[in-house]
Amino acid sequence: MPFTIDFLSDGHVLEWEATVDGAVATERDNYTPRFYVAPRDPAADLDLTTLQSVYDQHPDVVATEMDARRPGFRRDEEAVLAVDVAHIDRVTPLARQARQLSDYPVGDLACFNVDFSREFRYCLETGADPTPANELSTLRLSLPVTETSNDVYGELTVAGDTVTGSPTDLLTAVQGALDAHDPDVLVCSTSEIVPTLYEMATDAGVDDFSLSRWSDVDYQQLASRSTYSSYGRVGHSPARYNVPGRAIIDESNTFFYGETNLDGVLDLVSRSKKPVQELAWASIGNVLTAIQICEAHDRDILVPWNSWRHEFYKPMGTLHDADRGGFIFAPEVGLHENVHELDFSSLYPNIICTRNVSPDVIRCDCHSDRDDVPGLGYSICEDRGYLVDVLQPIIDARDEIKAAIRREKERDDPDEDRLAELEGRSGALKWILVACFGYQGFSNAKFGRIECHEAINAFAREILLTAKQRLEAGGWRVVHGIVDSIWVTPDLDVDDEDRENLETLATAITEEIEIRLEHEAHYDWVAFVPQRESDAGALTKHFGKVAGDDEFKIRGIEARQRSTPPFIEAVQRDCLDRLDATRSPDAVLDCLQDAIKRLHAGTVPVEQLVERNRVSKPLEGYSQNTQNVAALKRAREQDLAIHPGQDIEYVVVDDEKSSRERVALAHEEIASYDASYYETELVRAVESVLAPLGWDRTEIRREIAETRVPELSAYTNPAKN
Repeated sequence: MPFTIDFLSDGHVLEWEATVDGAVATERDNYTPRFYVAPRDPAADLDLTTLQSVYDQHPDVVATEMDARRPGFRRDEEAVLAVDVAHIDRVTPLARQARQLSDYPVGDLACFNVDFSREFRYCLETGADPTPANELSTLRLSLPVTETSNDVYGELTVAGDTVTGSPTDLLTAVQGALDAHDPDVLVCSTSEIVPTLYEMATDAGVDDFSLSRWSDVDYQQLASRSTYSSYGRVGHSPARYNVPGRAIIDESNTFFYGETNLDGVLDLVSRSKKPVQELAWASIGNVLTAIQICEAHDRDILVPWNSWRHEFYKPMGTLHDADRGGFIFAPEVGLHENVHELDFSSLYPNIICTRNVSPDVIRCDCHSDRDDVPGLGYSICEDRGYLVDVLQPIIDARDEIKAAIRREKERDDPDEDRLAELEGRSGALKWILVACFGYQGFSNAKFGRIECHEAINAFAREILLTAKQRLEAGGWRVVHGIVDSIWVTPDLDVDDEDRENLETLATAITEEIEIRLEHEAHYDWVAFVPQRESDAGALTKHFGKVAGDDEFKIRGIEARQRSTPPFIEAVQRDCLDRLDATRSPDAVLDCLQDAIKRLHAGTVPVEQLVERNRVSKPLEGYSQNTQNVAALKRAREQDLAIHPGQDIEYVVVDDEKSSRERVALAHEEIASYDASYYETELVRAVESVLAPLGWDRTEIRREIAETRVPELSAYTNPAKN
């Protein structure tokens, strides 16, 4: 079971297996990756012999053969050209040549099994299981932000110990830690640590420094850094590096390791056949795609290089009905007492599995006269769809893990390590289940289909409406509902003895719908926040006090926003405590006034006022002098590289300025801050708390102005002294 796989320049492959005594390498010299070429249209009568003869003469091609495979779930077995390649890096260039031959009209040929990541392809084609047989050892290397752009580091944290000094001092510390721990996984705050350490070793004349377990290769660069846009959001992908014999996890470029832990990563390794290193940098969609590719491979289905699924014909009326999202019941703005939250367990994945919604069976030809999808008239074949086989094991596994978590927490002495493992695995599976629905509508999805996306939404709307009607008939009033969750409170027009028990109702709805409706939480009260410029309720902003607990559930407001400074978050949470204890706006305003006094007195630590914002474009791309621009100017002045898609952290020191003096970067020595600016941010945060009670920003400021005791400090700004 190799936990990492290396590809050498001569075409040989190294499989690294973790053992109790360290990692053992097995060298393979007979691996030849394979891709396929077939007619795009199954009805086309194309002769592939010309293409085969071209590939037979290519020096990077080991062999070709005509094979019988299925180029899609809706296609039967047919003749395709299989091409075996000498080196894994030559697969894509060779596949691209199939599109350039004048003997075949453009668009008539399609390539399959082309754009797989390297280690994943190897595991898929050879049957190797990348799940480690033994526990992996790790070593963490991290840099302070001030060192990230330097060619020579002056400070580096190695296995938790901060090392400063000359390059030789740092290299000696790293080499010593490698020798002592012999880690299978290098966890780096940035992958740029790898090439920089080697450059430092070369410049310092340290010949015996090496991160690698294979003496012939120090490291390899797998990809350059890049900036991308996804759903309107700019992201940054750092350069990726490989060190033979060790997996690298780049903390600046990992979703699953950051959101879960190594246990969560390893759970998905076993399901996706993507080894640790590739799983760590992969996106949710990338991992879901890998799991689906594994299922397609098991069914002997080829994977298209580019998706070209046409949308089935629909009348205008069907287009209108299908182009709708999930269920939304507008929240009743205000503070509601005695509220219960009910959630359908993994609603969309369970709809897929219980209703057999899958790209290969939706709108099948064999049942075209059936109306299986409510309101849309789509048919669904009785054959089991492949997507069900992909998701059902994940749903079942997560249910089992959640049950194990509950049992562990109920113990008198819970095992914290065991809990961390279970919660990491549960979290990783949750993200896959969250993504499976949206993937069906993604234009570049390997196997997605928009009709599946539409059908899932149609079933979801029907399910939530059924639940709403059943709850209301049982004596409960729905105060909010969105996608898979419903908030209810007792209907005061119904006598207590006539109101059905909520647990009994949930069980009855579960049996009718065949998807478990769970009682998520009971709240002493829940407040639904209005939109900023409207009296209508904001769909995703609410907060509430969990009954019998000191915990608040918070969604959408400042305390849950990643850019909010810690001080603003803490004050908002204090305001929630005051509101819970008193139900009084005055108590909340007292909390606000106290925070404002501390701000103007200059007693708030500057590290509690750090804002973190994402950079969306290069400095030259901004036309307005925003705070981000000021921060980017300061970063450039200090030779710090901040790329689009990365975060920048700063404190606002004088918001009236438009130059780089407007802010100070978080790592700088900061003497003062702009109290007036942070006061405005405080008022905004408190408005979120009081808005459900009918207060807006204007009223809050008026009340503060009337009750504030004038002091000299109230008229001075510590940033300008």
